[in-house]
Amino acid sequence: MTPERKIPERRSRKARRTRDTLAQAAFELVLDRGLRNVTVEEIAEAADVDRRTFSRYFASKEAAALDSLRGDGDRINAALRARPAPEPPLLAYRRAVLDWLADPGAEPWHRRPRIFDLLVVAEEEPTLYAVFHHIRVDAQEDSVAVVADRLGVDPRQDIRPAVTVAAGAGALLAAQAAWVRGGRPDALPELVTEAFDALAADLLGEPRPGPERHRSATRTIGTTEEAAETEATS
Repeated sequence: MTPERKIPERRSRKARRTRDTLAQAAFELVLDRGLRNVTVEEIAEAADVDRRTFSRYFASKEAAALDSLRGDGDRINAALRARPAPEPPLLAYRRAVLDWLADPGAEPWHRRPRIFDLLVVAEEEPTLYAVFHHIRVDAQEDSVAVVADRLGVDPRQDIRPAVTVAAGAGALLAAQAAWVRGGRPDALPELVTEAFDALAADLLGEPRPGPERHRSATRTIGTTEEAAETEATS
């Protein structure tokens, strides 16, 4: 390796460390003190840089605090690319999400310290939630490209990749919201499975009647049959 190549690589590693240090400082300060009680200057000071350096990496304290979540979309999309080609797209998306959740090396949300707490705060703070929404949208755009490649289509001409990702990402978002509001940090995989089951069975196929629904349907059928018999004999 030539000295000329070593210098840019060293600068790149240093920039990555600076960004990660800022993101970690923002993450910890926001969770410890609350979003509204933290300033950009305080984040920069905690990372031992100045305000100008902060602005080179992040547009806001919200973006810095949530930066650690950006890699999760990349991890899900990497798992999606690795799914077997014959799998239907929505099934591949579902299994990619479950692969991410089951991989300790990927540090999924329910295994990463304080991510649950961060998402609780994001639900309560509109500006933080808005940044989280943009992170999700960026990841979904990449997912659409992956699904389009799997199908061998142009996503600008074929709507199926976008529909697939919208459905799968919607199930994941519903599970994440239920996870945060349910107060059970270890329940995310269970809720993701439940959300995708609802999407596949209850919304796209025949409903799976639970006990109450089954009893209600039986009572309705019985009432209808009795009414028909009464009408026939009258």
